Amino acid sequence: MHGVIVGCRDHAGRWLLIRRGACVAAPLKVCFPGGAVEPGEDRDAAAVREMHEELGIEVKLHGQVWRHDFDDRELTLWGYLGSFNGDAIRPDPQEVSEVLWLTADQVCQHPDAMPMTEAFVEALEKVVSRSGG
Repeated sequence: MHGVIVGCRDHAGRWLLIRRGACVAAPLKVCFPGGAVEPGEDRDAAAVREMHEELGIEVKLHGQVWRHDFDDRELTLWGYLGSFNGDAIRPDPQEVSEVLWLTADQVCQHPDAMPMTEAFVEALEKVVSRSGG
């Protein structure tokens, strides 16, 4: 099994995160939106699909910026930089209990953040600072 996550930033420099639903894996944890890559599915397509399923938004991917291979299981997590056109976010209440817009510091210090969230936000910030945006 493999997974994808997507980092989208607003004009104020805050990142879009979610608090997971109470009935999904890692209930009520804070993380970047994303999910599992289905068998035979392209990772990019999975990232776009997961953003639509979880938040009801159409995301544009700007590239993979991060990868983490877990030591304790056969799982790779790919992280993408993305954007969306500002349409209203319509979270799926089964998967998302809260939508959060957080600065990089707030993400890294959040007590409910999933493991590896800080490493992903650092990779995102590095890419954004290099591109000047």
